[in-house]
Amino acid sequence: MTQNDELRDEAVATEAREDGDGEDAVTKLQALATDYENRWKRSAAEFINYKRRTEQERAELFKTANGTLIREFLPVLDDLERTLANVPPDQTDSKWVEGVTLVARKFRTLLERQGIMPIDTVGHPFDPAIHEAVGGSGTHVVEEYQRGYRFHGRTLRPAIVIVGDAPADAPKGQEPLQA
Repeated sequence: MTQNDELRDEAVATEAREDGDGEDAVTKLQALATDYENRWKRSAAEFINYKRRTEQERAELFKTANGTLIREFLPVLDDLERTLANVPPDQTDSKWVEGVTLVARKFRTLLERQGIMPIDTVGHPFDPAIHEAVGGSGTHVVEEYQRGYRFHGRTLRPAIVIVGDAPADAPKGQEPLQA
């Protein structure tokens, strides 16, 4: 409430007290009380909206900060998966490979609990919102160079892929997007 509003309200109250007509004074004071109540309700509603909005902004900021941090960890997972994909055949039963496999599985589980999900690629229609094509021509993903990930439904890191013609067993019901 501004100083002018306070002065006006005080003048109305003083006039109502000084006025000889008691009924008119009561009406003016009731109108003033109703005005105060309406202002209070409006202020309370504005505060509730402000509080809700700041909580939503804080939650969004937290998600964004987590996404930035998690994006920094994804190359480590890529390296673990490349290591496991290139284990020499004579080493597949070693305890070292078993340990690295367990670490990679634990890392993937941790990311999934945080809302990080891998993007399906090979055989699916090319979608520039989730795929980054580095070669080929066509409407479907035929090879994946680097796995992409989503974070709470948003693309955290696009999958780096090669596109080509649709395979015979491509997922049905999805329209291909043009590159």
